This record gives sequence, C-alpha cells and structure tokens, in this order.
Amino acid sequence: MFDALNISTSALVAQRIRLDAISSNIANLSTTHNEEGKAAPYQPRFVVFKPDSDVQSPEGALGVKVDSVEISQQAPLWRYQPGNPDAQTDGPHKGYVAYPDIDMNTEFVDSLNATRAYEANVGVMEASKSMFSQSLKIIG
Repeated sequence: MFDALNISTSALVAQRIRLDAISSNIANLSTTHNEEGKAAPYQPRFVVFKPDSDVQSPEGALGVKVDSVEISQQAPLWRYQPGNPDAQTDGPHKGYVAYPDIDMNTEFVDSLNATRAYEANVGVMEASKSMFSQSLKIIG
C-alpha cells in the first residue's frame, strides 16, 4: 500500500511542475521582453515526464518524474502595431511587434488535464488511507 502512496506522490509533484509551466505560459501571454529586458517574446515552456524507476511497486508499476522543462522554439506571432515602442523599426517586420506564440485554448485544456491527473492521484491516496484505516481496525 505504501507503494501506491509513493507512486501517487511522484505524480502529484510532476503535475504540480506541469501546472507551474502552464501558469507561466498564461501569465506571459503578451510578454514582449525577455528576462534581461531585451525585446524578445517569451518562449513557452512545456514539461517532459519520464518513468521513475526509483519509485516502483513489486508488481512493476513505476512512478513518474520530470525529465526536463523545455523551452519552445516556435516562431513568434507578429502583430502590426506601428505605434508600439516594441515595434520593429526596420527589416521585413517593420511596424510589427513580436508576441509569444501561446494558444490560450491549448493551455486551458492542458491545465484541465493536469488538474484531473492531480485529482486522480489524490483519490488514490485517499483510497489508500481508507484501506490503511480499515486494516488497523481489523488488526486492533
């Protein structure tokens, strides 16, 4: 039973990191500068999971862990805004401002998916807790 708790805990941690990346993407939906203050649109982040063989049940079920948080290399979305101080002053994108290529609908669906996975793992933990409690009542 402790294996189920360990596996669910690993999934909770991984989904929390995924939700952090999604919320960062949504928060930076219209960010046109990088961390150094240079005119460069925010690049969306996404989380890559991998099996965690350190968290394993005797039956062979594995936990999960975050392999990496990747930065998307998508081209920016260009919007014609010649009066914007971030607008390009020359070149093929003169008068255009570069915005992150983040689709709010995709981020919303991803956040729902991560939230449901999180809730499912909390459910597993609650069921395990109930089984522990019932086992102790039987024993004692």
